[in-house]
Amino acid sequence: MSAGLQQDGGGLGVFRRKPVDQIDGAPLGGAAAGDGAEGGLSRSLGLWQLTAIGVGGIIGAGIFALAGAVANGTAGPAVLISFLVAGVASAAAAFSYAEFAGLIPKAGSAYTYGYAVLGEIVGWFIGWDLLLEYTAIVSVVAIGISGYFGFLLAQLGIHLPAWMLGAPGTEPSGVRSGSYQVDLFAALLCLLIAFLLNLGIRTAARVETMIVALKVAVVLIVIVVGFFYIRTGNYTPFFPFGIGGAFTGAATVFFAVFGYDAMSTAAEESKDAQRHMPKAIIYSLAISMVLYVLACLVLTGMQSYSDINPKSGFSSAFAAVGLSGLASVIAVGAIVGILTVMFTFMLGVTRVWYSMSRDGLLPRWFAKTHPVRRVPTRITWITGAVSAVIAGFLPIGAAAELTNIGILLAFVVVCTAVIVLRYRRPDLPRTFRTPGMPAVPIIGVLFSIWLITFLKPVTWLRFAVWFVIGMVVYFAYGRRKSLLAPGNAVAPQSEAPQSEAPQPEAPQSEAPGGR
Repeated sequence: MSAGLQQDGGGLGVFRRKPVDQIDGAPLGGAAAGDGAEGGLSRSLGLWQLTAIGVGGIIGAGIFALAGAVANGTAGPAVLISFLVAGVASAAAAFSYAEFAGLIPKAGSAYTYGYAVLGEIVGWFIGWDLLLEYTAIVSVVAIGISGYFGFLLAQLGIHLPAWMLGAPGTEPSGVRSGSYQVDLFAALLCLLIAFLLNLGIRTAARVETMIVALKVAVVLIVIVVGFFYIRTGNYTPFFPFGIGGAFTGAATVFFAVFGYDAMSTAAEESKDAQRHMPKAIIYSLAISMVLYVLACLVLTGMQSYSDINPKSGFSSAFAAVGLSGLASVIAVGAIVGILTVMFTFMLGVTRVWYSMSRDGLLPRWFAKTHPVRRVPTRITWITGAVSAVIAGFLPIGAAAELTNIGILLAFVVVCTAVIVLRYRRPDLPRTFRTPGMPAVPIIGVLFSIWLITFLKPVTWLRFAVWFVIGMVVYFAYGRRKSLLAPGNAVAPQSEAPQSEAPQPEAPQSEAPGGR
């Protein structure tokens, strides 16, 4: 094992660390990550493509479904405050992610940051949990889109066979129990996203950017047209459920104001990650928050909070003022828009899995990339298949119980790690520095822990089971096979021929903070 690894490795125990100084230049085995002959990813994403991926992951159900539900039953017009509070808390974590993204521009996001600063066992813990969390989010979103799709087909007079309309146990009243056997559309959506990602990151990002542009256009139409139907009397009372209702709403909508964390897993596919990733994280959150706030103002201004449809708030609001045609456009926009959330989180889970496998914590067989498209094809298809099974055969409530806790714990790890590394290695060049150190990261930690207390006992049970399985896998395989373990510093091999010339990538000779 090299002196560099030993210097920052933290010994041979479970808290050995990746050497931060070497992470940007090469994986632990030594070959440059961007080298196509050694299984690297393709550096193809520019600033606005990264920002579009972030916006695609943040804006989705938050506007088209969650805003109406929280306004109707939890916060009233103060749903605006709910989003602002959640946005401030999310920004505290976003600043920490931005600092790390500029300092360690590698695939893996919170897994890689935790591994480099807090040790291997912490990195494994977060990476293992994000594998399940991100996959579950893809499945939950697919189920949600499937519901909208079935509704629209029914409006057009098209009635599909009952067996393909939902998972077992989801039959509405009046429908024979057992009629629903699979949510076929949701399962096919998961496979479609996997297919899109396997086309290569350049092609996939172009499609994602176009869909995000369409989604933002729909949201802007909603805001501009809805502005002319606002009645200020609907804002009174502003806190019908009390100030506490606004903060309870913040705990709910918080899960609609992240997505940049999954986007940051694509750092290794950015043309200039050290400069672009921090900007993309901040830009995507800022753009999304502006749209969220304006949309909430329009929604609660068009209708009294008590009249807002909790399932299809905007479509119902526009139909109520005689704009049924626009309501249908919004419904279609919601379906297309929420699709981008699936893209961002499936991208996230495949890049976390790729990083863990490349580091030896999971079999390196998974880390092999396609020789031409330079994407982790094996991982992507497996993720698509698993998410399709969850989406096809689990009710949305059961699938949703698999989400949330891992992402909040990732926020805790990243916010803690940025404080630790700032004091441990103040000499490292940083292209972005978290403001208000250490107060801002501490806010991120405390808010994330507070939100964790709102999770249901079944979520904790699921987390405990998954954690135990993960510990078994780590101590039985990962700890021995890790590239930081003595004698194991071997780079994963690619399916690409060794003679294949690597594709050109952005120059890496300049120091991270030299611009």
